[in-house]
Amino acid sequence: MPFRTLCLTSTLALCANSALADMNFNRIASFATPLNIADADGRAVETSAEIIAATADGSTLVYTDSPLGVLGRIDITDASNPKPLGNIALDGEPTSVGIAGGFAIVGVNTSQSYTDPSGFLASINIADGLETDRCDLGGQPDSVAIAKDGSFAAVAIENERDEDLGDGRTGQLPAGFLVTIGLTAEGVLDCDTLNKVEMTGLAEVSPEDPEPEFVDINENGEIIVTMQENNHLVVVSKDGEVLNHFSAGAVDLDGIDATDERGALLFTESQKAVVREPDAVKWIDGDHFATANEGDMDGGSRGWTIFHKDGSVVYESGVSFEHALVQIGHYPDKRSDSKGVEPESIEFAKFGDTPYVFVGSERGSAVGVYDVTDLANPVLKQILPSGVGPEGYVALPERNLLVSANEKDLIEDGGPRAHVMLFELQDAAAQYPTLTSKGAEELIGWGAISGMVADENGMIYAVNDSFYGFQPSIFKIDPSQTPAKIVDVIRVHRANGAPAQKLDLEGITLDGKGGFYLASEGRTDRAIPHAIYHVTADGLIKSHKQEIGLPAALMEVEKRFGFEGITKVGDTLWMAVQREWKDDPKNHVKLVSYNLETKEWGAVHYPKAEPKKGWVGLSEIVAHGDFVYVIERDNQIGADVVTKKIYRIPSAEMVPAKLGGDLPVVSKEEVRDLIPDLQAFGGYVTDKVEGLAILPDGTTFVSTDNDGVDDSSGETFFWSIGKF
Repeated sequence: MPFRTLCLTSTLALCANSALADMNFNRIASFATPLNIADADGRAVETSAEIIAATADGSTLVYTDSPLGVLGRIDITDASNPKPLGNIALDGEPTSVGIAGGFAIVGVNTSQSYTDPSGFLASINIADGLETDRCDLGGQPDSVAIAKDGSFAAVAIENERDEDLGDGRTGQLPAGFLVTIGLTAEGVLDCDTLNKVEMTGLAEVSPEDPEPEFVDINENGEIIVTMQENNHLVVVSKDGEVLNHFSAGAVDLDGIDATDERGALLFTESQKAVVREPDAVKWIDGDHFATANEGDMDGGSRGWTIFHKDGSVVYESGVSFEHALVQIGHYPDKRSDSKGVEPESIEFAKFGDTPYVFVGSERGSAVGVYDVTDLANPVLKQILPSGVGPEGYVALPERNLLVSANEKDLIEDGGPRAHVMLFELQDAAAQYPTLTSKGAEELIGWGAISGMVADENGMIYAVNDSFYGFQPSIFKIDPSQTPAKIVDVIRVHRANGAPAQKLDLEGITLDGKGGFYLASEGRTDRAIPHAIYHVTADGLIKSHKQEIGLPAALMEVEKRFGFEGITKVGDTLWMAVQREWKDDPKNHVKLVSYNLETKEWGAVHYPKAEPKKGWVGLSEIVAHGDFVYVIERDNQIGADVVTKKIYRIPSAEMVPAKLGGDLPVVSKEEVRDLIPDLQAFGGYVTDKVEGLAILPDGTTFVSTDNDGVDDSSGETFFWSIGKF
């Protein structure tokens, strides 16, 4: 039987022991969209969940799946255990969906070209998947909204431009427009009532070529329309009369990382008069609506806005939403010069007496939860991990649920599949974030957390990996707080003050004198050396004498996957090699030693699990007491995970042999299976469990690497598993 320590706490138990604040949203389940493909062998195709809606009783979700050309359905009668109801095939690409009665009202794009756009609106019986009616729209539909009383639908006919022409500018006809169509009492389309509302001549930007993007309908039947590329907003009556229209305006942004994509988080730049270019829009009440200012052609203000329908701005988030995502590690650095976190989605609902606006960040893969009781002063209550590339949200206040639809399917890259995720408003502490830099003296951006080490004073130090190659950093973490707090950052630099480059920091240990030893995973094809670096307390690599390169005996057999952790035992450094090198037996990896006094190298062999799929390797090593602990993990995600475990090796067996000969094989004992811990966060299980730190009293913390929010959900999990 595997070893188990006493008083190990799961993630949920850890949260439950915290002082309960007010009500919080926590993720309770996730649903992978390939599950709606009945044939399991046929699920290796791209799927997606984009725009999502729910039936009136809140028991069924319907979402658009553009890659498959279908509507997906999910049974959420038991919200914690969503079940597939299958897909409904369509005669084109679904772009948006609303629900009226028992019918899905779906916009379908059938355009053959940008210059010959076409599409239709269909009413489909959700229960049996049969189409009851369809109306020719005369153009390419984008957003669909249903009136609160179910009497009509509004459709934004975008007729989008070809971005490969005219430098991607508007001014490409045919022009877009708005359509309204009546619905019967049962929710079936009445195509004879179709009304076309022209949008030309309104915007200052390309008035001849409006591109309506998103629509919503308030309690009075008034329609708000965003024209994203035109940076314009239009209020239309249910009869098709333009009641008001105005520019969405611009915002000055300070403290942003606007142009630097070099792998460094530097929030020191400013941009003036950035046009909002809103995407999604939602009414809050009969007079006010909120926009997600994603941008497209000329801007994107990285935030969200509350407008009065008379055109006045009631609230502007500025950079505050983006900064909040920076603090929880969800800033997408590779999008710095292209709209940052890109707020794209927005939802409104009243839960109990509290009105909430939910702002979804497409690139940050998160959603901000705002209390908008005071419209002029919204309060950010939470940020939730939404899944990769959130596109749509639906709130179900009658069931205390929020649902996100995430369009990104990373099947081609071996990454996570597209998911629908469910959150419940609970009388419980917030589960997420688990790590934040909020409250630090400066705005500390972080991500790609790799190796960790605990100090005697209860602090934990962690390094970031090569994703931030121009900003190698050591983060000081206070784990006694919930969530754990990054309280300071130490930049790894050289004597000239410049950031140390050509590093891939994957491990950190204390030198016993206030400084650190850092393990860098080499990659010779990118001129990144396999090495150990000795740095001072302030992160300085004084000279080349503080760089310990590998001996010839190791370099002759090296491969890309090198050191993934470092620990110090007496005068000896021990490094875990992630995967087999050229001279290793199958399913054995080296634990490499380096004696700081004698300068001698050595190693032992560690027997790792044989992978069922992909590969299995080591990602951390920590000495504590009479044992050396390692993290052994596979590179699988979601339902495919098998190995995410902590093992321990008796220290007495860590006797290195000379390199180049037979190496002794150490024994291992399982200490903790981390898969249940990762499942407790309610999403799919992430692959990169990479950090392990053990405090002097044995309290143990584990962390995951979020890949710098690049083709990743951006989620970092940092949690305690109790005492060893």
